[in-house]
Amino acid sequence: MVERTGAAGRTQGRTGASRAADGEIVDDSDDADDAVTLDGGVAPGASAPLGATASERGVNFSVFSKHASQVDLLLFDSEQATEPSRVVPFDPLTNRTSYYWHAFVPAIGPGQVYAYRADGPVDHARGLRFDPAKALLDPYGRAVAVPATYDRDAAARPGPNVATAMKSVVADANGYDWEDDRPIHRSFSDTIIYELHVRGFTRHPSSGVGAATRGTYAGLVEKIPFLRDLGVTAVELLPVFQFDPQDAPTGRTNYWGYQPVSFFAPHHAYSSQHGALATIREFRDMVKALHRGGLEVILDVVFDHTAEGCADGPTICFRGLANEVYYIPSRDGAEYADYSGCGNTLNANEPVVRRLIQESLRYWVNEMHVDGFRFDLASILSRDEAGRSSLNPPVLSDIESDPVLAGTKLIAEVWDPAGLYQVGRVVGDAWQSSNGGFRDDVRHFLRGDNKSVTHIAQRMLGSPDIYIRKEREPEHSVNFVTSHDGFTLNDLVSYNAKHNEANGEGNRDGADDNISWNCGAEGLSGSASVETLRNRQIKNFLALELLAAGTPMLLMGDEMRHTQLGNNNAYCQDNEISWLDWSKLRRHADVFRFVRLLIAYRRGRDLTSRASRTSLNELLRQSHVEWHGVRLYRPDWSDQSHSLALTFERLNGAYRVHAMFNAYWEPLTFELPPPRNGSVWRRCVDTGLESPDDIQPMAKAPRVDQSLYIVEPRSVVFLAAAVNREHDTDSA
Repeated sequence: MVERTGAAGRTQGRTGASRAADGEIVDDSDDADDAVTLDGGVAPGASAPLGATASERGVNFSVFSKHASQVDLLLFDSEQATEPSRVVPFDPLTNRTSYYWHAFVPAIGPGQVYAYRADGPVDHARGLRFDPAKALLDPYGRAVAVPATYDRDAAARPGPNVATAMKSVVADANGYDWEDDRPIHRSFSDTIIYELHVRGFTRHPSSGVGAATRGTYAGLVEKIPFLRDLGVTAVELLPVFQFDPQDAPTGRTNYWGYQPVSFFAPHHAYSSQHGALATIREFRDMVKALHRGGLEVILDVVFDHTAEGCADGPTICFRGLANEVYYIPSRDGAEYADYSGCGNTLNANEPVVRRLIQESLRYWVNEMHVDGFRFDLASILSRDEAGRSSLNPPVLSDIESDPVLAGTKLIAEVWDPAGLYQVGRVVGDAWQSSNGGFRDDVRHFLRGDNKSVTHIAQRMLGSPDIYIRKEREPEHSVNFVTSHDGFTLNDLVSYNAKHNEANGEGNRDGADDNISWNCGAEGLSGSASVETLRNRQIKNFLALELLAAGTPMLLMGDEMRHTQLGNNNAYCQDNEISWLDWSKLRRHADVFRFVRLLIAYRRGRDLTSRASRTSLNELLRQSHVEWHGVRLYRPDWSDQSHSLALTFERLNGAYRVHAMFNAYWEPLTFELPPPRNGSVWRRCVDTGLESPDDIQPMAKAPRVDQSLYIVEPRSVVFLAAAVNREHDTDSA
């Protein structure tokens, strides 16, 4: 039996709300719930703040819907309830202020499960798609309950879906003990990012994580010692906003999470505990533990589209409340503009949507303590309400200038599937961007392609040809060779072509050109020579990425040669194709050791003076660089060149560095610049040698006394010499 509570009767004016000078609706009452109580105990409430706001007396609900003729609030007794126990209709006269529908419901609080229904005109040409049969999430809901009966298809076909719909849950920001947790605010120049998938990181039985916490926020906490040992300084989590796991081909699961349904709620399936509020607690526990381990938390956020898809997709939230506001329409208005490649495009520069995005970011910083964000397809955020590219997109300026977000890491993926490509051209000064040019040019160079030497020189210096603005520092370039989207590093040197048959799309999905090389055999190989070459190439990629100026981003599992068996688009593979197999850590211990010591050099824990600890990033970007070929001061910039060398030394620094890159398939003999002040060159890295000689800490690095050095085919060599003899290990 559903209790239907009326909200009849009129009040004089707005209760507990007023309009600021800029038109914003604000709550100017001491307690919005002190309003006159209407029939059934429900009060008119206040239009601000949006969402569900709990107090000691009850909860204020407020939701935006410009063209709705009727909005109902549905209250449920549990997260698994299939029917509401109470329906609160919002009276357009007493429960509406401008475009905001609101009510105060007494005697409920955190944990209350709720949803909305909205009725109104259906006019596709005007973008109006109301469906009063559908249960709708709150766009500002802090938690989401996903029933065991959840059915995405039911939200797309005609008829009611209350029994199978996701619901929002009232949450209270207070009551969690953050103890002394504070943002880390590590500079980008000292940042090394590790991109990981929360579930895939520990889901595999080999992870050593207990069965109850595998693939969860709590499971990630158990691996903090591993991350600290590796030496990375930040984890970049693939989407953790609540997403629709059923937005995938039939019989498969949306694994990556790039189909959000909420911009505030953490994904429920990554919690080892039951209940929406427990999910919030576990996420906070994870952040706090990572901070204690010295690790920042960066979220991969999706503000360019939602899981509601194209015109025949499901009605889950935004479409049912204000479709014409939240999405960019197609030219005829009947469909959606699809700049995201996912069926719809969020109207990010519309004022209501701009506010939603900004308040979401503030929430994750203030209430969830995250340290930064990586924006998926951020170029879409520069499109105006007609889909045109804007030189000064308001939403990006809002984010950069927000004092709450000051010091927060902002990383943009500056392209979109519709053709925008804006690497190095993001508005403002606070934005870093993922450098796809670094990925492609390093791949071309190490594959041995012509016309690649001039490009690799630019990438090693932080891509000054791309980041041309004077105020841009090298660390504005987030350098990566691999990411979740594409081949793993192992597969980059093991496959010439993608192998996505398991996705069920006839191998048509995923990029066709991966700039990869299989080293002589496609896929798994029993050849010792092929395996040796692959191992060397992997170390070459890692060396160039971690020795280049900029901010490096490593992909989960590359340090242990994780393979996806050639699948370069494993978005729907929630299985051992994607899960990290930790047994490979033992099998490829030499690669892990190589990465760990490279990071030590990178962060200045090895290549430093006693008086001044300087990261390699700082050393390179503040140095005068001398370029060479196999002969000193004679670099070969020709199209057919496959080798390059450089020497750099920071003014008043402790060390001088000489690097040699040979992407040729024969050994090359390089001239070495003479050491200075009686110091000697020491071989820190040589990928042409087997472990442990491939990399040595500075204290153990062997002397190089000769004036010539033979660099093996497809190898990278990194030498260092103390500028003053007092810093040399022989005299220290």
